Amino acid sequence: MSTLDVSRPETETERTATATPDTAVRSKAAAALEVLLSRQSHWPLTEPGPADAELDLIFDAALRAPDHGNLRPWRFVTIRGDARGHLGDVLVDLACARSPGEPRSAHAHRRQKAYAAPLVIALGAALSAHPKVPEVEQLLAVGAATMNMLNAIHALGYGGFWSTGPDSCEAQLHDALGFAPNEKLLGFLFVGTPKNPGQEPKRPARSEHVREWLPPQSAKG
Repeated sequence: MSTLDVSRPETETERTATATPDTAVRSKAAAALEVLLSRQSHWPLTEPGPADAELDLIFDAALRAPDHGNLRPWRFVTIRGDARGHLGDVLVDLACARSPGEPRSAHAHRRQKAYAAPLVIALGAALSAHPKVPEVEQLLAVGAATMNMLNAIHALGYGGFWSTGPDSCEAQLHDALGFAPNEKLLGFLFVGTPKNPGQEPKRPARSEHVREWLPPQSAKG
């Protein structure tokens, strides 16, 4: 068995081979945290969007979200290419229905929202009546999956923007996107390449949002 010659500097391969498991884990954790801590929302977005193989990874990340009861409530619909024009038409229809006294031309700009990114993902939740998993937990599971997607989108070098708004509550849009009666439309992810790099957002102070709970001191000595 050969031994390492300590009279010469270690090569990179040797340093890697002799690294402790803790060192390797910390290195991977640092890289992952760097990605998470640098994520921010981007708007507007342009081409290119994720390729199919990258989109598979994004959805695989979504499907790793916590899921109490193994209900798998996630329902996602991708909208891209010419389909965005049809989505834009529906958005104009909704705006016209909310303001019946105005001409359709007054809402034509709403069509452009569908073209704000090369890929739009409709976010849906399939809600089940379950004795141990209330609806709110199923909705939170979809929220967690959406955050996983945003992180994956960022890790792959793209930008994402999570949008809700009144359109998400419209039955016409729910039906147009093919969601089932037990499925709830929760919003949209817009995905593409940021037009501008953007400035790193100022993060709030942790002390404003985090506190440690300490139980009251016992009366007993």
